[in-house]
Amino acid sequence: MSAKPIQLTIWNEFRHELKNERVKAIYPEGIHTTIGKGVKKNLAEGVNIRYATLDQPEHGLSDDVLNTTDVLVWWGHCAHAQVEDAIVEKVYNRVQEGMGLIVLHSGHYSKIFKKLMGTDCGLRWREQAEKEIIWVIDPSHPITDGIGDRIELPHTEMYGEQFKIPEPDELIFISWFEGGEVFRSGCTWKRGKGKIFYFRPGHETFPIYHNDQVIRVISNAVKWANTSSSAPFLKAAPNCKDPIMPINSKHEVDESLHKH
Repeated sequence: MSAKPIQLTIWNEFRHELKNERVKAIYPEGIHTTIGKGVKKNLAEGVNIRYATLDQPEHGLSDDVLNTTDVLVWWGHCAHAQVEDAIVEKVYNRVQEGMGLIVLHSGHYSKIFKKLMGTDCGLRWREQAEKEIIWVIDPSHPITDGIGDRIELPHTEMYGEQFKIPEPDELIFISWFEGGEVFRSGCTWKRGKGKIFYFRPGHETFPIYHNDQVIRVISNAVKWANTSSSAPFLKAAPNCKDPIMPINSKHEVDESLHKH
């Protein structure tokens, strides 16, 4: 029996492509559509793709959409503050429940990524169209499948250390930039049952998402982040008054001490 297709939602602010002619020329249908077409080409019938953007009702991330999404890709840049906190909380909860999350480029400063990381996720940056080499440092990881030992981007925006993130569970890529900086450009974490992958390339004024290797990494990450575990996830902090096994001691609980 064939595997069930991954239900992938690609979220994009979709602001630069509508307002900036340079960006529109590179991504006339939006960054989200370019990524989606590339992922569909790679994963074919193994993925069903839908798109969501900032200006849609509920930012395109209704309960129905989120509850039927296996993996969410997130691209944002100039409008992080406009994402409603209630939607961020819903995405956060779905990651805890097992939805995979792939955060791209300037999404490092999104509300959802900062909430999941617990830090401000700051970094150094510079836009001077310099060369970047993204080195594979964990060739055993499935996200690197088919990439070779590096990705070379002739013109890109620089991100440099220190990248204020918690220690990654896995460090997969490191970038070198023509101006001398380095950056942890491919990192993974787990939060609850959900898998998270941050991937650095993707500035809107360069055709990064037309690069086959970059799209291959995102496609691989979609497969990696898709979890199918049916194990329950413990929400909040329930009071387990009924023990699994008998407890012999006698104890009177002062319930007032546990009220918040």
